[in-house]
Amino acid sequence: MPDNSPPATAAPPLPRRPAPVPVSLPRQRSAAAHGAGTRRIRPLGAMDRDVLVLYALTRLGVWITAYCSGRMFSGDGSAKHAPTMLSRWQQWDWAYYLHIARDGYFTGPGAGGAPTTDNREAFFPGFPLLLRGVHDVLLPDWTAAGLLISFVAGAVAVLALARIARPYLPDDGGGTDAVLFLLLSPCAVFLAAGYTEALFLALALPCWLAARKGHWAPAAVLACAATAVRVSGLFLAAALLVHFLTCGRAVRGSWWRLPWLALPALPALGYTWYLEARTGDWMAWKHAEERGWYRQFHSPWQAWGHTWDAAFSHAQSTPYAVLFQGELVAMVVGVALLGLLLWRRQWAEAAYLGLTLWALGTSYWYMSIPRATLLWWPLWVLLARWGARRAWLKTAYVAVCAPLMTVLTVAFTSGRWAG
Repeated sequence: MPDNSPPATAAPPLPRRPAPVPVSLPRQRSAAAHGAGTRRIRPLGAMDRDVLVLYALTRLGVWITAYCSGRMFSGDGSAKHAPTMLSRWQQWDWAYYLHIARDGYFTGPGAGGAPTTDNREAFFPGFPLLLRGVHDVLLPDWTAAGLLISFVAGAVAVLALARIARPYLPDDGGGTDAVLFLLLSPCAVFLAAGYTEALFLALALPCWLAARKGHWAPAAVLACAATAVRVSGLFLAAALLVHFLTCGRAVRGSWWRLPWLALPALPALGYTWYLEARTGDWMAWKHAEERGWYRQFHSPWQAWGHTWDAAFSHAQSTPYAVLFQGELVAMVVGVALLGLLLWRRQWAEAAYLGLTLWALGTSYWYMSIPRATLLWWPLWVLLARWGARRAWLKTAYVAVCAPLMTVLTVAFTSGRWAG
């Protein structure tokens, strides 16, 4: 691919929108082992209720932070009337989802309409379609509808994460610690906002649970829905395929189920066809990413160098420089986690993470990698297992990451870029 990007010494303007020490994980169990050997868990049992209580309490904390930031950090500090609570969540990517849900991808006369100038084609249609449905059926306020989607989806996601973590814990416990690590991670505010992270996890984590038990058809359907929400769904589909092929005896006689794993490609193909029919460009999604967010291909070392310059050369304002430093840290964490997964022969999880790091690590510079860590469920399982053997870890994590999460919540809800 030709490299049309500016040199590192002349960084492009900032876009419109813009970790833990590795320890050993248990070897991946086969699908048969997970299906037959894992205890059947009743829906909303005692352990699940503990997870939901933790989820509700952390959501309350995020909303208290948003409320206070709206009153203490609005404008120049001299305002007599604070902005409304819902307006605190109308930040950055939310505008794209709102415009797509309300107005569509194209505007103007004619059946197809005219292309917009904000590169909204870079966003997959799953979340805006659901937003439109919730708005039309349940809540007339768009922002409230988006927040409701993330709230419900987040509850589903944390329940699924706890169930994924349980077999990895020494006493097959409740998986609450894995949920705690996720909900107090520095970028956890994006699980509460009207963004795609919570919805993607609500589909991807049950998908992984189904695949782990050898239920390939439901897993493929959930991965298909996840792909409609984020392109990361394709990485999830690749992980499903790797998991299927490495299950050994568990898939003997089950090869007829393999075609199910092609299902997640359909949303991406359908969206590509839709954009081509209206723009004449089969790569319209990719070109929107390049125009709006400088996602042109660069080698991993070029991307690292550009990000390093943005973080430490004083070319960016201090807040952006700090966030670029966070991008570098998140990439290091991701590479370390990938190495651990490969060492432990957890090929499927490694495939998912490796494809994610490649996609995020080959742009002009790193962008939104800390936010992407929310989708790395092996990381939260890893921390939960390590914390079960080292009691100080959870205390240290809360002491360090909870303040970072609070700072980024204040930054996001007061209109500053937070990743």
